[in-house]
Amino acid sequence: MAAYILVRAEVQATSVEAFDKWYETEHLPAALRNFNEAVSAWRGWSDVEEGVHLAFYEFDNLSDANALLNSQTMKEFIAEFNRNWDGKVKRSREVFEVKQYLKK
Repeated sequence: MAAYILVRAEVQATSVEAFDKWYETEHLPAALRNFNEAVSAWRGWSDVEEGVHLAFYEFDNLSDANALLNSQTMKEFIAEFNRNWDGKVKRSREVFEVKQYLKK
C-alpha cells in the first residue's frame, strides 16, 4: 500500500504569508522534483489550529519513504529549510503506511 511522509509545521504568525508563498513556489515543487520515488505531494493549512501547515509526500511503499527520510537529498532539504525558517517554524515528521482505504 501507499506510504507517506507527513511534515507538520507550526509557523509563527508573522511568517505565515512568506512561508506559504515559499512553500508554494519553491519548496513543494522542488521536493517533488528531487524526491525521486515520490509519486505526489500536496499541502494545506489546518482549519483547527492556527498557523499549522501540513505537507504530504506520497510513495508507493514504506521502504521508499524511509529511504528518502535517511537520504542525502533529505539532509539537503532540511538544511535549506533551516536556512529560511530556523527560529520561525517548528516542525516534525511522520512516516506512515496506509493500512486501510475506503471510498464511497
